[in-house]
Amino acid sequence: MAKLGRPTGRFTQHRRLEVLRDILTRNPKGVSIYELADVLHVAPRSVRRYLIEVRRQLDLEAVPTRGGGRLLWRIPARDLPRKVELRRTQVYALLAARRLFDSLRGSALHEEISAAVDRLLPLAQRTGRGPNAGVDTRLEERFLYLPYAPKDYADKRDELDDLFQAVSDLRPLVLKYRAVGRPDEERIVIHPYALVWHRDSLYCVGHHTGRGEVRTFAVDRMRDTQLAVTERFELPAAFKVDQYFHGELGVWRAEKKQKVVIDFDAQGAEYVRHRRAHSSQKLAPLAGGGVRLTMTVGSLTPVVSWVLEWGARARVVEPPELVERVTQELEGALAKYARRRG
Repeated sequence: MAKLGRPTGRFTQHRRLEVLRDILTRNPKGVSIYELADVLHVAPRSVRRYLIEVRRQLDLEAVPTRGGGRLLWRIPARDLPRKVELRRTQVYALLAARRLFDSLRGSALHEEISAAVDRLLPLAQRTGRGPNAGVDTRLEERFLYLPYAPKDYADKRDELDDLFQAVSDLRPLVLKYRAVGRPDEERIVIHPYALVWHRDSLYCVGHHTGRGEVRTFAVDRMRDTQLAVTERFELPAAFKVDQYFHGELGVWRAEKKQKVVIDFDAQGAEYVRHRRAHSSQKLAPLAGGGVRLTMTVGSLTPVVSWVLEWGARARVVEPPELVERVTQELEGALAKYARRRG
Protein backbone atom coordinates (compact mmCIF):
# COMPACT_ATOMS: atom_id res chain seq x y z
CA MET A 1 0.00 0.00 0.00
CA ALA A 2 1.25 3.50 -0.80
CA LYS A 3 2.42 5.64 2.09
CA LEU A 4 -0.36 7.74 3.59
CA GLY A 5 0.98 11.25 3.89
CA ARG A 6 -0.74 13.89 5.96
CA PRO A 7 -2.44 16.28 3.55
CA THR A 8 -2.05 20.01 3.98
CA GLY A 9 -4.68 22.71 3.92
CA ARG A 10 -7.77 23.67 5.92
CA PHE A 11 -9.62 20.56 7.03
CA THR A 12 -13.30 21.25 6.72
CA GLN A 13 -15.65 18.26 6.44
CA HIS A 14 -15.81 18.81 2.69
CA ARG A 15 -12.02 18.73 2.48
CA ARG A 16 -11.87 15.54 4.58
CA LEU A 17 -14.33 13.81 2.25
CA GLU A 18 -12.25 14.83 -0.77
CA VAL A 19 -9.04 13.60 0.87
CA LEU A 20 -10.75 10.34 1.86
CA ARG A 21 -11.82 9.72 -1.75
CA ASP A 22 -8.32 10.55 -2.93
CA ILE A 23 -6.73 8.11 -0.49
CA LEU A 24 -9.07 5.32 -1.53
CA THR A 25 -8.28 6.02 -5.17
CA ARG A 26 -4.53 5.88 -4.59
CA ASN A 27 -4.73 2.67 -2.55
CA PRO A 28 -6.65 0.13 -4.64
CA LYS A 29 -5.82 -2.71 -2.21
CA GLY A 30 -7.71 -0.99 0.58
CA VAL A 31 -7.23 1.13 3.69
CA SER A 32 -8.38 0.47 7.26
CA ILE A 33 -10.61 2.85 9.17
CA TYR A 34 -7.85 3.46 11.70
CA GLU A 35 -5.35 4.47 9.03
CA LEU A 36 -7.90 6.87 7.59
CA ALA A 37 -8.63 8.30 11.03
CA ASP A 38 -4.92 8.98 11.57
CA VAL A 39 -4.55 10.81 8.25
CA LEU A 40 -7.75 12.85 8.66
CA HIS A 41 -7.09 13.70 12.33
CA VAL A 42 -10.50 12.43 13.46
CA ALA A 43 -11.88 9.58 15.51
CA PRO A 44 -12.64 6.22 13.83
CA ARG A 45 -16.37 6.77 14.38
CA SER A 46 -16.11 9.98 12.33
CA VAL A 47 -14.46 8.05 9.50
CA ARG A 48 -17.38 5.61 9.54
CA ARG A 49 -19.75 8.58 9.00
CA TYR A 50 -17.58 9.86 6.17
CA LEU A 51 -17.58 6.45 4.53
CA ILE A 52 -21.37 6.45 4.62
CA GLU A 53 -21.32 9.82 2.84
CA VAL A 54 -18.79 8.64 0.25
CA ARG A 55 -20.91 5.57 -0.45
CA ARG A 56 -23.68 7.89 -1.64
CA GLN A 57 -21.39 8.72 -4.56
CA LEU A 58 -19.12 5.68 -4.97
CA ASP A 59 -19.41 1.95 -4.51
CA LEU A 60 -17.18 0.83 -1.64
CA GLU A 61 -16.38 -2.67 -0.51
CA ALA A 62 -14.93 -3.98 2.76
CA VAL A 63 -12.27 -6.65 2.27
CA PRO A 64 -11.25 -8.86 5.21
CA THR A 65 -7.53 -9.36 5.82
CA ARG A 66 -5.90 -12.69 6.60
CA GLY A 67 -6.24 -14.06 10.10
CA GLY A 68 -9.37 -12.10 10.88
CA GLY A 69 -7.62 -8.72 10.97
CA ARG A 70 -9.05 -5.32 10.30
CA LEU A 71 -11.31 -4.75 7.34
CA LEU A 72 -9.82 -2.77 4.47
CA TRP A 73 -12.08 -0.37 2.61
CA ARG A 74 -11.52 0.11 -1.10
CA ILE A 75 -13.10 1.23 -4.35
CA PRO A 76 -13.85 -1.68 -6.72
CA ALA A 77 -11.39 -1.85 -9.60
CA ARG A 78 -14.16 -1.20 -12.13
CA ASP A 79 -14.87 2.20 -10.54
CA LEU A 80 -11.29 3.43 -10.14
CA PRO A 81 -10.46 6.56 -12.18
CA ARG A 82 -8.76 5.90 -15.49
CA LYS A 83 -5.70 7.73 -16.74
CA VAL A 84 -6.24 10.71 -18.99
CA GLU A 85 -3.65 11.54 -21.62
CA LEU A 86 -2.83 15.21 -22.20
CA ARG A 87 -0.51 17.00 -24.59
CA ARG A 88 1.98 19.50 -23.21
CA THR A 89 0.08 22.39 -24.77
CA GLN A 90 -3.08 21.23 -22.94
CA VAL A 91 -1.12 21.08 -19.68
CA TYR A 92 0.15 24.62 -20.18
CA ALA A 93 -3.39 25.83 -20.84
CA LEU A 94 -4.58 24.36 -17.53
CA LEU A 95 -1.62 25.83 -15.67
CA ALA A 96 -2.46 29.25 -17.09
CA ALA A 97 -6.15 28.92 -16.17
CA ARG A 98 -5.42 28.17 -12.51
CA ARG A 99 -4.51 31.81 -11.87
CA LEU A 100 -8.06 32.84 -12.64
CA PHE A 101 -9.04 31.42 -9.26
CA ASP A 102 -6.36 33.03 -7.09
CA SER A 103 -9.01 35.23 -5.46
CA LEU A 104 -10.49 32.06 -3.93
CA ARG A 105 -7.21 31.03 -2.32
CA GLY A 106 -7.84 29.14 0.93
CA SER A 107 -11.20 27.70 -0.13
CA ALA A 108 -11.91 24.06 -0.90
CA LEU A 109 -12.57 24.97 -4.54
CA HIS A 110 -9.12 26.56 -4.92
CA GLU A 111 -7.45 23.63 -3.14
CA GLU A 112 -9.09 21.13 -5.46
CA ILE A 113 -8.05 23.10 -8.55
CA SER A 114 -4.49 23.43 -7.25
CA ALA A 115 -4.28 19.77 -6.29
CA ALA A 116 -5.41 18.69 -9.75
CA VAL A 117 -3.11 21.05 -11.62
CA ASP A 118 -0.10 20.26 -9.41
CA ARG A 119 -0.23 16.72 -10.71
CA LEU A 120 0.45 18.10 -14.17
CA LEU A 121 3.61 19.99 -13.20
CA PRO A 122 6.03 17.08 -13.83
CA LEU A 123 4.82 16.91 -17.42
CA ALA A 124 5.07 20.68 -17.88
CA GLN A 125 8.59 20.75 -16.44
CA ARG A 126 9.84 17.94 -18.61
CA THR A 127 12.42 19.18 -21.13
CA GLY A 128 11.20 19.39 -24.70
CA ARG A 129 12.10 17.42 -27.77
CA GLY A 130 13.41 18.37 -31.19
CA PRO A 131 14.72 21.97 -31.25
CA ASN A 132 13.90 22.31 -27.52
CA ALA A 133 15.64 19.09 -26.47
CA GLY A 134 17.35 19.56 -23.11
CA VAL A 135 15.96 23.09 -22.68
CA ASP A 136 13.89 23.93 -19.59
CA THR A 137 11.62 26.68 -20.90
CA ARG A 138 9.71 27.12 -17.58
CA LEU A 139 6.67 27.79 -19.68
CA GLU A 140 4.35 27.10 -16.72
CA GLU A 141 5.72 30.24 -15.03
CA ARG A 142 5.16 32.53 -17.99
CA PHE A 143 1.37 32.63 -18.09
CA LEU A 144 0.02 35.59 -16.16
CA TYR A 145 -3.53 36.67 -15.42
CA LEU A 146 -4.08 40.16 -13.99
CA PRO A 147 -7.51 40.44 -12.33
CA TYR A 148 -9.74 43.42 -13.05
CA ALA A 149 -10.64 44.28 -9.45
CA PRO A 150 -10.77 41.04 -7.45
CA LYS A 151 -12.89 40.73 -4.35
CA ASP A 152 -11.30 39.44 -1.17
CA TYR A 153 -12.92 36.18 -0.08
CA ALA A 154 -10.50 35.49 2.78
CA ASP A 155 -13.31 35.70 5.35
CA LYS A 156 -15.70 33.60 3.22
CA ARG A 157 -13.82 30.31 3.25
CA ASP A 158 -16.48 28.35 5.12
CA GLU A 159 -19.25 29.78 2.92
CA LEU A 160 -17.26 28.94 -0.22
CA ASP A 161 -16.66 25.38 0.95
CA ASP A 162 -20.34 24.81 1.73
CA LEU A 163 -21.44 26.43 -1.53
CA PHE A 164 -19.01 24.41 -3.64
CA GLN A 165 -20.20 21.16 -2.09
CA ALA A 166 -23.87 22.19 -2.42
CA VAL A 167 -23.46 22.86 -6.15
CA SER A 168 -21.39 19.71 -6.69
CA ASP A 169 -23.74 17.36 -4.82
CA LEU A 170 -27.07 19.13 -5.47
CA ARG A 171 -27.75 19.79 -1.79
CA PRO A 172 -29.88 22.59 -0.30
CA LEU A 173 -28.06 25.42 1.44
CA VAL A 174 -29.36 27.43 4.39
CA LEU A 175 -27.77 30.86 4.82
CA LYS A 176 -28.12 34.47 5.88
CA TYR A 177 -28.26 36.86 2.94
CA ARG A 178 -28.47 40.63 2.58
CA ALA A 179 -29.97 41.63 -0.75
CA VAL A 180 -29.03 44.85 -2.54
CA GLY A 181 -30.89 47.81 -1.08
CA ARG A 182 -31.91 45.96 2.10
CA PRO A 183 -30.38 46.98 5.46
CA ASP A 184 -30.99 43.65 7.18
CA GLU A 185 -30.15 40.02 6.49
CA GLU A 186 -32.75 37.34 6.04
CA ARG A 187 -32.50 33.61 6.63
CA ILE A 188 -33.18 31.78 3.36
CA VAL A 189 -32.92 28.34 1.79
CA ILE A 190 -31.61 28.00 -1.76
CA HIS A 191 -30.99 25.20 -4.21
CA PRO A 192 -27.63 26.21 -5.75
CA TYR A 193 -27.71 25.35 -9.46
CA ALA A 194 -24.45 26.84 -10.75
CA LEU A 195 -21.51 29.15 -10.03
CA VAL A 196 -20.65 32.11 -12.26
CA TRP A 197 -17.26 33.86 -12.17
CA HIS A 198 -17.73 37.41 -13.49
CA ARG A 199 -15.20 40.23 -13.28
CA ASP A 200 -13.31 38.38 -10.55
CA SER A 201 -16.44 38.08 -8.43
CA LEU A 202 -18.28 34.85 -7.66
CA TYR A 203 -22.04 34.46 -8.00
CA CYS A 204 -24.44 31.59 -7.46
CA VAL A 205 -27.49 30.99 -9.62
CA GLY A 206 -30.04 29.10 -7.58
CA HIS A 207 -33.66 28.56 -6.66
CA HIS A 208 -34.92 30.69 -3.76
CA THR A 209 -37.31 28.22 -2.10
CA GLY A 210 -39.10 30.89 -0.08
CA ARG A 211 -39.96 32.99 -3.15
CA GLY A 212 -40.24 30.16 -5.64
CA GLU A 213 -37.95 31.78 -8.22
CA VAL A 214 -34.48 31.39 -9.67
CA ARG A 215 -32.20 34.26 -8.68
CA THR A 216 -28.55 35.28 -8.71
CA PHE A 217 -26.78 35.58 -5.35
CA ALA A 218 -23.46 37.34 -4.69
CA VAL A 219 -21.21 35.09 -2.61
CA ASP A 220 -19.76 38.03 -0.65
CA ARG A 221 -23.29 38.73 0.67
CA MET A 222 -23.66 35.19 2.04
CA ARG A 223 -23.02 34.41 5.70
CA ASP A 224 -23.44 31.60 8.20
CA THR A 225 -24.10 28.86 5.64
CA GLN A 226 -25.31 25.38 6.62
CA LEU A 227 -25.24 22.48 4.19
CA ALA A 228 -28.18 20.04 4.24
CA VAL A 229 -26.01 16.90 4.09
CA THR A 230 -28.97 14.48 4.22
CA GLU A 231 -31.07 16.15 1.50
CA ARG A 232 -30.84 16.58 -2.25
CA PHE A 233 -32.73 18.56 -4.87
CA GLU A 234 -33.40 17.87 -8.54
CA LEU A 235 -31.66 20.05 -11.11
CA PRO A 236 -34.35 21.17 -13.61
CA ALA A 237 -33.80 19.54 -16.99
CA ALA A 238 -34.45 22.86 -18.74
CA PHE A 239 -31.95 24.85 -16.65
CA LYS A 240 -29.19 26.55 -18.66
CA VAL A 241 -26.81 28.82 -16.80
CA ASP A 242 -26.17 30.86 -19.97
CA GLN A 243 -29.62 32.38 -19.55
CA TYR A 244 -28.51 34.10 -16.35
CA PHE A 245 -25.45 36.04 -17.45
CA HIS A 246 -24.87 38.47 -20.27
CA GLY A 247 -21.23 38.60 -21.22
CA GLU A 248 -19.46 41.74 -20.05
CA LEU A 249 -22.76 43.07 -18.68
CA GLY A 250 -22.80 40.50 -15.93
CA VAL A 251 -25.27 38.25 -14.18
CA TRP A 252 -28.37 40.45 -14.00
CA ARG A 253 -31.59 39.07 -15.41
CA ALA A 254 -35.07 40.51 -15.94
CA GLU A 255 -38.22 39.24 -17.61
CA LYS A 256 -38.72 42.51 -19.51
CA LYS A 257 -36.45 42.97 -22.53
CA GLN A 258 -35.35 46.43 -23.62
CA LYS A 259 -33.62 47.76 -26.72
CA VAL A 260 -30.47 49.74 -25.95
CA VAL A 261 -28.72 52.03 -28.45
CA ILE A 262 -25.34 53.62 -27.66
CA ASP A 263 -23.15 55.76 -29.94
CA PHE A 264 -19.36 55.66 -29.58
CA ASP A 265 -16.93 58.18 -31.04
CA ALA A 266 -13.99 57.15 -33.22
CA GLN A 267 -11.69 56.48 -30.27
CA GLY A 268 -14.28 54.38 -28.45
CA ALA A 269 -15.22 52.55 -31.66
CA GLU A 270 -11.70 51.19 -31.96
CA TYR A 271 -12.22 49.21 -28.75
CA VAL A 272 -15.90 48.40 -29.23
CA ARG A 273 -15.26 46.63 -32.53
CA HIS A 274 -12.98 44.15 -30.76
CA ARG A 275 -15.35 43.41 -27.87
CA ARG A 276 -18.60 41.56 -27.52
CA ALA A 277 -20.43 43.04 -24.59
CA HIS A 278 -23.65 41.14 -25.28
CA SER A 279 -24.71 38.21 -27.44
CA SER A 280 -27.40 40.32 -29.17
CA GLN A 281 -25.21 43.29 -30.03
CA LYS A 282 -25.05 44.72 -33.55
CA LEU A 283 -22.69 47.42 -34.80
CA ALA A 284 -23.31 50.04 -37.47
CA PRO A 285 -20.80 52.68 -38.68
CA LEU A 286 -21.31 56.38 -37.93
CA ALA A 287 -19.94 59.44 -39.63
CA GLY A 288 -16.50 60.46 -38.41
CA GLY A 289 -15.36 56.93 -37.66
CA GLY A 290 -17.73 56.24 -34.79
CA VAL A 291 -19.98 53.23 -34.31
CA ARG A 292 -23.55 52.64 -33.08
CA LEU A 293 -24.11 49.63 -30.82
CA THR A 294 -27.59 48.14 -30.56
CA MET A 295 -28.53 45.28 -28.21
CA THR A 296 -31.50 43.84 -26.34
CA VAL A 297 -31.00 43.36 -22.60
CA GLY A 298 -32.99 42.64 -19.47
CA SER A 299 -31.92 44.78 -16.52
CA LEU A 300 -30.54 48.25 -17.25
CA THR A 301 -28.57 48.39 -14.00
CA PRO A 302 -25.32 46.85 -15.33
CA VAL A 303 -25.63 48.90 -18.54
CA VAL A 304 -25.51 52.14 -16.54
CA SER A 305 -22.17 51.22 -14.95
CA TRP A 306 -20.84 49.95 -18.25
CA VAL A 307 -21.67 53.17 -20.11
CA LEU A 308 -20.11 55.31 -17.38
CA GLU A 309 -16.82 53.43 -17.79
CA TRP A 310 -16.56 54.84 -21.32
CA GLY A 311 -16.75 58.45 -20.15
CA ALA A 312 -16.94 60.95 -23.01
CA ARG A 313 -16.41 58.18 -25.58
CA ALA A 314 -20.07 56.99 -25.33
CA ARG A 315 -23.55 58.56 -25.50
CA VAL A 316 -26.82 56.72 -24.80
CA VAL A 317 -29.46 57.22 -27.50
CA GLU A 318 -32.23 55.05 -26.07
CA PRO A 319 -34.20 54.03 -24.07
CA PRO A 320 -35.12 57.29 -22.28
CA GLU A 321 -34.90 55.57 -18.89
CA LEU A 322 -31.26 54.68 -19.50
CA VAL A 323 -30.50 58.20 -20.71
CA GLU A 324 -32.01 59.60 -17.50
CA ARG A 325 -30.15 57.21 -15.20
CA VAL A 326 -26.77 57.87 -16.81
CA THR A 327 -27.46 61.64 -16.76
CA GLN A 328 -28.26 61.53 -13.04
CA GLU A 329 -25.06 59.67 -12.27
CA LEU A 330 -22.95 62.11 -14.28
CA GLU A 331 -24.65 65.18 -12.76
CA GLY A 332 -24.19 63.76 -9.26
CA ALA A 333 -20.47 63.14 -9.86
CA LEU A 334 -19.98 66.59 -11.43
CA ALA A 335 -21.74 68.28 -8.49
CA LYS A 336 -19.20 66.80 -6.06
CA TYR A 337 -16.30 68.23 -8.07
CA ALA A 338 -18.10 71.56 -8.45
CA ARG A 339 -18.43 71.88 -4.65
CA ARG A 340 -14.73 71.14 -4.30
CA ARG A 341 -13.80 73.91 -6.76
CA GLY A 342 -16.09 76.32 -4.94
